[in-house]
Amino acid sequence: MKEHQIDLSQYNIRTDLAVEAHDMAQEQQQGSPIPGVKMNETNAEGIRTSWIWVENEEGAQRIGKAPGTYLTIEVPALRSKDSNLQERVAEHFANQFSQFLQDVGIDANAKVLLVGLGNWNVTPDSLGPLVIKQSMVTRHLFVLAPEQVDDGYRSVAAVSPGVLGITGMETSEIIYGIVQETKPDVVIAFDSLASRALSRVNTTIQVTDTGISPGAGVGNKRKQLNQETLGVPVLAVGVPIVTIIRV
Repeated sequence: MKEHQIDLSQYNIRTDLAVEAHDMAQEQQQGSPIPGVKMNETNAEGIRTSWIWVENEEGAQRIGKAPGTYLTIEVPALRSKDSNLQERVAEHFANQFSQFLQDVGIDANAKVLLVGLGNWNVTPDSLGPLVIKQSMVTRHLFVLAPEQVDDGYRSVAAVSPGVLGITGMETSEIIYGIVQETKPDVVIAFDSLASRALSRVNTTIQVTDTGISPGAGVGNKRKQLNQETLGVPVLAVGVPIVTIIRV
């Protein structure tokens, strides 16, 4: 079925994606380089990979994104549900994410806390809990039976903390308490994002080392999760699930 093209230029549309913020800034610059921002982009076999480095506060102000590293993988054909393509994308993402971890200084043996942000009862906000449901956790093995853990594994714990309306607690409060008790070396948070382009919904993955605001992707921003609030590096992995239009 042919996808309808909708003119959204008259609306105020928010975006969580650095590539879209970069594109909008370049439009304002009429294609000129953006001070304080570097970008490297490749496109191979239908997979577009973009690395954006926001190097300073000037760059952050220009594109509206915090200083840091942003990795984005776009695969429009994912909507075809081609299993072979899905496997290639998974392998490509794994390789790029491994490179990302190295670039931002996360050790291969670092202890990880996975956090699935969002409300499992609401489809557009359930990405985080679904990721946690499919994750392999190993921390208990490292604590209780370390001699039985094969080489190549790291300590991984995981939690889906829910949302304020379910728990009565801010997500940041829950995660802070878990971090203080379990002492991970890094937190990797998963959340739904918002895109200004319908074509990027469910076809794009963004990774950043700047932390995340829980619920931002569905317009319900809470207190940020980042190194300043948690005391450890916070990586954010997100997929745009919605397009939010402010009339």
